[in-house]
Amino acid sequence: MKILLVAVNAKFIHSNPAVYSLRAYAQSFLHVRDGERTGVFCKCGEGRRGKKPEILIGEYTINQQVDDILGDIYRKAPDMLCFSCYIWNISYIERIVREIHKVLPETEIWLGGPEVSYDAKETLLRLPEVSGVMKGEGEETFAHLASGEPLEGLAGITYRNREGKICENPWRDVMDLNKVPFIYQDMTDFEHKIVYYESSRGCPFQCSYCLSSLDKKLRFRDLELVFRELQFFINRRVPQVKFVDRTFNCNHEHAKAIWRYISRHDRGITNFHFEIAADLLDEEELRLISHMRPGLIQLEIGVQSTNPETVGEIRRKMQFARVAEHVKRIRRTGNLHQHLDLIAGLPYENFDSFRKSFQDVYALKPQQLQLGFLKVLKGSLMSENQESYGLVCQSGPPYEVLRTRWLSYDEVLRLKGVEEMVEVYYNSGQFTNTLPVLEAGFGDAFALYERLSEYYEARELNRIHHARAARYAILLAFGKEAFPEQEERLRELLTYDYYLRENAKSRPEFAGEYQMEKSVLRRFYEKEAEEHRYLPEYEQYDRNQMRKMTHLEHFAKLGETVLFDYNRRDPLTREARTVIIAKK
Repeated sequence: MKILLVAVNAKFIHSNPAVYSLRAYAQSFLHVRDGERTGVFCKCGEGRRGKKPEILIGEYTINQQVDDILGDIYRKAPDMLCFSCYIWNISYIERIVREIHKVLPETEIWLGGPEVSYDAKETLLRLPEVSGVMKGEGEETFAHLASGEPLEGLAGITYRNREGKICENPWRDVMDLNKVPFIYQDMTDFEHKIVYYESSRGCPFQCSYCLSSLDKKLRFRDLELVFRELQFFINRRVPQVKFVDRTFNCNHEHAKAIWRYISRHDRGITNFHFEIAADLLDEEELRLISHMRPGLIQLEIGVQSTNPETVGEIRRKMQFARVAEHVKRIRRTGNLHQHLDLIAGLPYENFDSFRKSFQDVYALKPQQLQLGFLKVLKGSLMSENQESYGLVCQSGPPYEVLRTRWLSYDEVLRLKGVEEMVEVYYNSGQFTNTLPVLEAGFGDAFALYERLSEYYEARELNRIHHARAARYAILLAFGKEAFPEQEERLRELLTYDYYLRENAKSRPEFAGEYQMEKSVLRRFYEKEAEEHRYLPEYEQYDRNQMRKMTHLEHFAKLGETVLFDYNRRDPLTREARTVIIAKK
């Protein structure tokens, strides 16, 4: 008996901890059962004895050809095939299911995950190839399914019986989180991938757009277990661990204990990502954060809207004044990235209201501002109120908003343009000196990104994949058109931004002619090789080596000659250390 758990991820760097958790728990469960009886495999209520099942994992991405995935699954020849379903992969999985059934007609097919849990019966009606759906939390359900128990009494499934009738079994109670095995015993499968970890399940809040609000039973993994598992990551120098806890700091003592542990045991490599509610942070948590190594943690903070009517309607508990206070305070420490999120398309949020939400959050200067669009998820309270909100969304995944009573489709498209420009120019972190000047010229940041989007659209630039240097050139052309008297200043600012990140030995075209004479440049490095006035850490290098690891640029409009030192980069931004050599 062979079972294949299939994950179809959005990108290669992603992993799917769900399928690994299902396998780990089932193997533990079946090991205990092994002493009681021989493993049994049951097909839709028809029991047949056999060996304990072999459980395999197949991880793919939505960027692969369906034919390649079909071939790989076929060669593995599973008796049971289980797919992990989400909004980003369900269309892809449905296509695989229909095709794989044609070449493996005897293989049982089961689905699980949030995209099928809340309309399991409709899923089975739509996909006659599928034997059943595992609903909600899957570890115990899958373990019992894999052990061959009769389907009639198996909680947590909706299935098709021998007569083809769809049967709805009750949902399974949530499990003790401490019983879930640690899935990262061997890191081979996770090399060059994001590692996910959970120390809690459930959410104390009831946000109407989120499925986590349906799980009211908030559970925490014992801290001693958590500490041992985090030490595993630290010891193995894992680059990043993303906690998937829905609101990590909803339990202050739990959060503080984990933050203290990773601070005390830090080895300077691993970064930990947390999704938090910034307004819940207390003084001790803020102090803990302020003393952390730069880059030890990063925070994702969901604001979604600053419109009080919207925040109330979506049942979100959030005090934006406290969020702003804490985000600013953390930013002043300069030791971690903050990612702030907004959602367009929420009730009572029109274009002008969203613009204000954008301005409120942008003013906090997070390292990233994620401008997302409402997705009307199956089973969410938002989906139940679609009609009253005049909420029209895409019929298929990701069920994204098209228009509402307050926001037209034309306005949604305008916001999409703003989103793209924010992603390219703000979130990239590559234009930190140029953007504030352009913002001042347009009056505010939203106006800048909206005008920039219009510029791209008018020239069909949004249909082209641009090299990095091309983005600088486009921004210069845009700025020159809007503010022709500022052209040379903008050119210098863009050049400054470019060399902050790029140790480029071929000069980008937008930067214009190099303003330093070769003789001046040569004398500078000769003198620096003798005195080490500006590069004291470079004593072991000669002038030619120093020149390769740095860049010297004169900015006439800015009135500075600046040395960019690429061996001493900021640990957060990766910007080169800069030294002003001369100033007017």
